[in-house]
Amino acid sequence: MDNMQFHRGRLIDHIQFVVSDYEANRRFYEAVFGTLGIPVVYGESFLYADDFMVSQGTQTTGRCHIAFQAKDPSTVDAFHAAGLAAGGRDNGAPGPRDYHPNYYAAFLIDPAGNNIEAVNHGPARRSAESVVIEAI
Repeated sequence: MDNMQFHRGRLIDHIQFVVSDYEANRRFYEAVFGTLGIPVVYGESFLYADDFMVSQGTQTTGRCHIAFQAKDPSTVDAFHAAGLAAGGRDNGAPGPRDYHPNYYAAFLIDPAGNNIEAVNHGPARRSAESVVIEAI
């Protein structure tokens, strides 16, 4: 493991679990995030903890929802086309979404039934390309 580097913060934009029993999941995640010292933010039938979200839903989209960061809208378009060509199913063509201004995303269902997204949030300046963790 010498000289091994791990990069965090450049691939995953967010992870979402759509659950049928929100209250049971809210209690569970409050407890585990409390032990980790991670603050939880609440909305109507959803909670956020950093880049992880749990929301109420009657129709889950698969085992989980993962959103990957894309550097620009054309990368979102390429993600969608490549995923379809590789056996994914369309779950939302590339385009703007009303989640917030400049949110541009595409959604695919992977072969295992997971909802996979690529998202670009519009022009932005990053404080760092990634957080680099080096084994010592």
